[in-house]
Amino acid sequence: MGAPRRLPLPQPLPARARRLREARARADRDRRQGPGLFPSGGCSVNAPLLQVEDLCVHRGGVRVLDRVSFALGAGETLGIVGASGSGKSTLARAVLRLLEPADGRVRWRGRDFLALSGRELRAARREMQIVFQDPATSLDPRMTVFSILSEPLVVHRLERRHALEERILALLREVDLGPEILHRHPHELSGGQAQRVALARALAPSPALLVADEALSAVDVSIQAQMANLLGKLRHSASLACLFISHDLRFTAVLCDRIAVLSRGAIVELAEAASLVRAPRHDVTRALIAAARGSEVQRR
Repeated sequence: MGAPRRLPLPQPLPARARRLREARARADRDRRQGPGLFPSGGCSVNAPLLQVEDLCVHRGGVRVLDRVSFALGAGETLGIVGASGSGKSTLARAVLRLLEPADGRVRWRGRDFLALSGRELRAARREMQIVFQDPATSLDPRMTVFSILSEPLVVHRLERRHALEERILALLREVDLGPEILHRHPHELSGGQAQRVALARALAPSPALLVADEALSAVDVSIQAQMANLLGKLRHSASLACLFISHDLRFTAVLCDRIAVLSRGAIVELAEAASLVRAPRHDVTRALIAAARGSEVQRR
């Protein structure tokens, strides 16, 4: 057998080349300035990793989120469940500052995340990653899987060039994918494969927080259980906290330590997962449980 073929390093598209150079320069500058604001282990064991306090979001004069508060510890999985239009995805984006809240506070490792800028904001965002509902809209159709997975590693200077291949193959193994898809484009992947690639990309910077925003909704029913099992494996990583957003209590109750029920932009119930399913206190929670049981009966 001949020597194994080395995978080519990704070639930036012309429109992205300048942005990549700028991002690399920022990463180099941050390293020269010393350790980041949020070093590993920088949060007390007993302190929340993420703390959301009275978060409000307005849209067109309407309050979409109404004083939402919760805390998430390192290694904990918190489920956010609610019907369509309850504000779940808005909450995910507001927590990550993909949209700016009108009021409230988000604390990351004890610091005011909404007040951060520049180097401090980049350091925090590297630790906070999201998997969106539809991989077709979150994966660049012009890029191969290899380029998609290598981009965050190259931008953040997380791997040396000679170690890049090994790290990417390890990411694929982590999401139960093989090397045969490395040179495929997103449209050449099945829905389940594309969502696993999106998950692998989110895991590439070794985040402390993973936000899964309806990550199971866009894949076939036959794939949902596989994706749930995969997220379940990640749940047991002591260093990874997860905010699992879904309308489906079937998976949320299994994957999460605690569950918050969202209705009309407000949390109406928050409890341990087993306790919430066994003895729900709010009518919205009861309706979600009934819907989950009805869906399970239909599947049978």
